[in-house]
Amino acid sequence: MVSIAHFWNARCHRKKGEYDEALKRAGVGRELAQALGHPKMAAVMRVLESWLLFQKGRYREASRILDQAEAVLRTTDDDITLGNIYSAHGRMVRRQGHYSESLKYFSRAIDHFQRRNPQHRNLARTLTNIAYVQRLVAVQLGKQIDAERARRQSSKVTSAHGRKQSQLQQHEELRSQAFANLDQAEKIYRHHGHHHGIGSVLENRGLLYLDIGDLDNAGAQAAQAYELGKEVNDSILLARARLLQCEVENGKLEEEIEGSTNSWEHAQAARDYAREAVEAAKHTQNHRLLARAYIWRGLTACNPHLNDLEDAKRCCELAGSFLKNTDYDDLWEELQALKQKVMPKGSMDPLLRAWSQGITGEETFQELTEQFAEIVIPKVWEKEDKKVSRVAKRLSISPKKVRRILARAGKRKK
Repeated sequence: MVSIAHFWNARCHRKKGEYDEALKRAGVGRELAQALGHPKMAAVMRVLESWLLFQKGRYREASRILDQAEAVLRTTDDDITLGNIYSAHGRMVRRQGHYSESLKYFSRAIDHFQRRNPQHRNLARTLTNIAYVQRLVAVQLGKQIDAERARRQSSKVTSAHGRKQSQLQQHEELRSQAFANLDQAEKIYRHHGHHHGIGSVLENRGLLYLDIGDLDNAGAQAAQAYELGKEVNDSILLARARLLQCEVENGKLEEEIEGSTNSWEHAQAARDYAREAVEAAKHTQNHRLLARAYIWRGLTACNPHLNDLEDAKRCCELAGSFLKNTDYDDLWEELQALKQKVMPKGSMDPLLRAWSQGITGEETFQELTEQFAEIVIPKVWEKEDKKVSRVAKRLSISPKKVRRILARAGKRKK
């Protein structure tokens, strides 16, 4: 019972975003379970430990622990924990940009949750995760469609009409499926009265509306999510809702006619929302949430109506110190967009500036080395006529690592 008490205490801390204390409690519970001869109970607790390590950026260790837990529980009827394992794997590979593989893991998780209970809260969580990935794939596809349209216009090519229609249809299907999955997830969450889950659905639905330019509906979803977060003092939900509201206000700024009297109001509202998102995120140990909050505060500060480049640069440095460079998803792209706005050509990279001031986040020396490699290797690659072998020889590193760093920096295909 003491072991189980530690485990549930850890879950409470995890929900509040207090990952260090959660990891400590989970470890104590797991050690007690193992000492008492309950390997399966310990395996369940290991799944929570894995998730916490993942949140702290220790991906390899987290994945290894999940595999160990699955090996112990694979022959049991613990469909909830097995579903949690596959769901966690899905989140991990999604973070690395492997969206198709991510969806496969989420589908396996859904199979297990449905065996136990078609109204289980974890099923709703996985449906929300699937909707998020479907949105990311739709965004990628939308960029491809835009790029091909621009290419055809510049070269006057008209023979790809059939392919364009197929892409547009796939694009619409992905968004439609994402909305449907969120609707199903919301029904389950409301059945349980689960505020955080409902808020997550509202946020993701708002992002879908934002992508298609429906700012009114996006703003309405964000406002509802914020009220839910305030009702239960959920710092994570409060920060995410404010971030969505910040993005909506920035979207309104883009739509405003130059010189409009409303422009300043939208700019100031966006900045206020971003600042509140940062403050809410500071009450957690969710570094990715903190990074996103600083990124959008920085992007907002770059707006001509505010033109606070000093604040934008500082936010860029802080976001870079929190964000792990092993992530390939939309958040990393947002950071690159901010870097381009605040760092003119030839100026010091914001990470180098942050390091020179002793701002390193919680990265280990090895992680800092990886980040440094991502700054240096692409530049050396350019100087060496884009030859991987020359870079490897000059820097005395493996060609495989050079290719990996270049892919991460968007210089080569993964």
